[in-house]
Amino acid sequence: MGFFVRKQSNRRLGRRELLDVKARSALVRRRRLHWSALAFGLSFGTILFVYLAWRTINWSLDKLVYQNPAYAINRIDVYTDGVISPEQIRQWSGVKPGQNLLALDLSAIKLNLERVPHVKLAAVERVLPHTLRIRVVEREPLAVVYAPYQRASGGFEMQVLFLDADGYVLPPLCRSQSAAAATEFAEQYPVIVGIDPAELMPGKRLDLKTHRNLKAALDLVIAFDRSQMVGLDSLQRIDISSAEVLEVATRRGTQVTFPVSDPARQLRRWHEICELGRRLGRTIESVDLAVSDNIPVRWVQVRPSQTDHEQSKHNHTRRRDV
Repeated sequence: MGFFVRKQSNRRLGRRELLDVKARSALVRRRRLHWSALAFGLSFGTILFVYLAWRTINWSLDKLVYQNPAYAINRIDVYTDGVISPEQIRQWSGVKPGQNLLALDLSAIKLNLERVPHVKLAAVERVLPHTLRIRVVEREPLAVVYAPYQRASGGFEMQVLFLDADGYVLPPLCRSQSAAAATEFAEQYPVIVGIDPAELMPGKRLDLKTHRNLKAALDLVIAFDRSQMVGLDSLQRIDISSAEVLEVATRRGTQVTFPVSDPARQLRRWHEICELGRRLGRTIESVDLAVSDNIPVRWVQVRPSQTDHEQSKHNHTRRRDV
C-alpha cells in the first residue's frame, strides 16, 4: 500500500515540474515575441523615417534648386581654338536656354562633345546663376585623303576627308558649321595617297602603329611647318605606298624622296640643297634624301618668267578652315 502512495506522490511532483517547464517556455516565447515585435517596429520606423526624409530632401531640391527659375540658363558661352561655329557647338552640347543650370549633368555634356570627331577636348563649367561655359579644343587637320562613297542617286564620288596628327579621320564641315566650307581649302593641305580607302571611316582613328608610313607622313607635315622650307616651297602630295620611303611632290614641281625617319634632319638637308641651287641660279627638279651620302640631285635652270610673285602664290600660310 505504501508503494502505491509513494507512486502517486511522484506523479504530482512530475506534473508540477511539467507545468513549471511549460510556464517558463511560454514566458520565453512571450519575451521573444515582444523583442521581435519591438525590433520589427524599430526597423519599420527607421525605414519609414529614412524614406520620408529622402522624399522630403528630393522635394526640397526639386522645388528650391532643380526647378528654381533663379538658376535657369539664359547664356551659353562657347570658346574654341578652331573654326567650328559657337552655335554648332551649342547644338552638339544638347543644352538649351531655360534649362536649370544646377540640374545639368556636366560629364554627359562633355562626353557628347568629345564624341564629335572634330572635338579633341571639351570642358564644361557652371557660372552661377545663369551661365554655362563651354571650352573646346579642336582637332587640327594636317592632310587630305580621298575616299569613294556611293551617292543616293547611284554611282560613286570621291569624298574629301582630313587627317589629324593622331590619325583621326575627320569629315568635312559645311558652311553652317564653320567659317567656310572644307572643300574650298582642301588644296591648302597636302594629299596623302596609298591608304586603303576601306579604312577611311569618318570619325574613326587609324592605328598609326600599324600604319608606319602614314605616321611618317604626318610627322613630315608637322616638321615641314616648323622648318626653314616654309616660304620656299610647300608639300602637295605624299605617296606612302612604298614600304621604305615617302615620295613627295611639291607645289613648285619638285620630286623629293624622304626616308621614313627623322624628318627634321631631312628637311634641313633639303634646305641646304635649295640654298646651294639659289647661289648657282638653279632649282631642284628631283632629290633623293633617302641616300645618306652623295645625295642624287637633278637640277634645272631657273626660268626667267618665274617671278617672286609667281613663286609666292604657292607659299601661302595654311588655314585651319575645315
